[in-house]
Amino acid sequence: MDFGLTEDTGGHITYALGAAQALTVRDDVTRVEIVTRLIDDPSLGAAYAVPLERISDKLTIRRINTGNCAYLSKEANAADRPAFAAALIEYLAQEEQLPDVIHAHFADAAQVARMVRERFGIPFVYTAHSLGIEKVGATTAPAAMTRRIDDEDCAIGAADLIIASSRDEAERQLMLYPSACPSKIHCIPPGATLAHDGAIDLDRARGLIAPFLRDPHKPIILAIARPVAKKNLAGLVQMYGADADLRARANLVIVAGLREGPDSGEAEQNAVIGALLSEMDRHDLYGQLAIPKRHSQADIAALYALTKASGGVFVNPALTEPYGLTLTEAAIHGVPVVATCHGGPVDIIATLRHGRVADPRDPTAFVAAIRALLTDKVEWARASAEGAIRSKALDWHGYAARFVALVRTLKAPVEPAMRPHKLLLCDIDNTLTGCTSGAEGMAAFLATQPSLAFGVATGRSLQEAERLLREWRQPAPRVLITSVGSEIYWRTGARLTCDVDFATWIDLDWQPDAFDDRVAAIPGVRRQPPVEQRRHKRSYFVEDPAAIMAVRQAVADLPVRVIHSHGQLLDILPQRAGKGAAMTWVAERLGIAPNDVYAAGDSGNDLDMLSAVRNGIVVANHSAELTQLLGRPSIYLSRQPHAAGVVEGMRAFALKEAA
Repeated sequence: MDFGLTEDTGGHITYALGAAQALTVRDDVTRVEIVTRLIDDPSLGAAYAVPLERISDKLTIRRINTGNCAYLSKEANAADRPAFAAALIEYLAQEEQLPDVIHAHFADAAQVARMVRERFGIPFVYTAHSLGIEKVGATTAPAAMTRRIDDEDCAIGAADLIIASSRDEAERQLMLYPSACPSKIHCIPPGATLAHDGAIDLDRARGLIAPFLRDPHKPIILAIARPVAKKNLAGLVQMYGADADLRARANLVIVAGLREGPDSGEAEQNAVIGALLSEMDRHDLYGQLAIPKRHSQADIAALYALTKASGGVFVNPALTEPYGLTLTEAAIHGVPVVATCHGGPVDIIATLRHGRVADPRDPTAFVAAIRALLTDKVEWARASAEGAIRSKALDWHGYAARFVALVRTLKAPVEPAMRPHKLLLCDIDNTLTGCTSGAEGMAAFLATQPSLAFGVATGRSLQEAERLLREWRQPAPRVLITSVGSEIYWRTGARLTCDVDFATWIDLDWQPDAFDDRVAAIPGVRRQPPVEQRRHKRSYFVEDPAAIMAVRQAVADLPVRVIHSHGQLLDILPQRAGKGAAMTWVAERLGIAPNDVYAAGDSGNDLDMLSAVRNGIVVANHSAELTQLLGRPSIYLSRQPHAAGVVEGMRAFALKEAA
């Protein structure tokens, strides 16, 4: 694949091919086709004009001739889309077996998939890759993005399932769209790419950059990105050029796509390359900055390896980055990273622990993060080792397994659920989690309770709650109360639906703008990251008891609920929300009497639920925030911690009821 051949050939190409190849090695997948436009353009190469290209026994690339064989950018291909959809429908109509699902990459593909679904009833999955709403205010004027954002909102609303690559994309970016529904969104990080076997030829990389550099033995600061404005490559050159110390310590190498010359590409591509050359000239970086014109995948692997050998770092200075596959590539090769704090890199680096995040809009902080990794050899070595080890967990096969499991839910018949006689709601963190044997015992206990509706009540988001439950091998809950009791999701068969009535009920008089800035301005209070905020939840970090009291006083005149837990987490919810209120709502909807409702927890965000329930379980590892409940007749204090304590409590209540 020729990455950077145009401004649209970037990481999503790696994603589409990696996902397709991973699916084909599964026994339960019989065939995968990548369907795209046929492009007959000599400047791009003859490969894009091949109607059918066989990659393996199960995988083919089908290029459809729409009558217009010119290369068209994402923005320019709208006029050709109806012809593409018509040609695809005509092709599918002649097939003996229709596909089970269509995976639409980007909103234009989702529009086509929607037309195919209308004709054949084939469900479609949508992956956005890069959302337009994130670009507004970053590099593009809002007016220019209006149509794209509208198309994305239509895709989000129409898709049967939505796949996101990171928590930030799943829980913040997608939720900025009016049509977004959390129950359709699933976070599945893509697999790590550009793996290598055996030795890499470092001389290959040296030869690529040697013509540019005066002292090629210095550590390398490496950046690899499409030449588009949001990647902020010119900003990186400006940061590097303005810092004499950084220039003295390291060379800067930027791989910005493929080009014949500074004006041989599309308009945005030419503008970015022009800006790079202009910044190089302005800061007189000749001999310190390498911007090679051509490269292969083998060259990229060699550049990563050379960067590691030089004691250098990989940087991603994007103004916003939906995911950041190059960060996983760097990890595979043991290269520490410094990446933007806006978007998916926060999740990647938190998982792989192979570097730092910083704000590229704050050049001083961003350069300081690069310098810190270059100079602190202990941190550099730790980050290098962590990335190389942890990147092995980013597995395309794991992605494919999760993808297939989700697609099966679209085909699964919805069977009527047995009417439960009792309800058990458990917190997740440190209640269900924390002890492997206890979690196994909990799953075994629930398997023997067919008349018990199992649910969770957690401060986590829906996506994070589902992820943790899978990791700890707990059964799928009948109901999930998430975000500290501000959201409820019901499971019907294999699918989840949001309880819109509950959301409407708690929305009464909810005006977070009336207090958010006021609370955040209190000394000792910090807003939690945007990914932790919700429609009906505002979240902060606060540890000082005086600051907690100040927050309560600041919102005393408002219809809100303040919840402090785990020593440092503070959430403000609508007055009608909270785990206790959600528990009552769920029990009433299931027709379960208060005496048959059980709840288990360990921390302060379980306080209102455990205070309201008639059968409460406080596990042995509980925090001091629940001490006030101990001794109440409605509370059972387990001798065992975590999930084992929940099972102990449920058995104790059963003995009491039997007596």
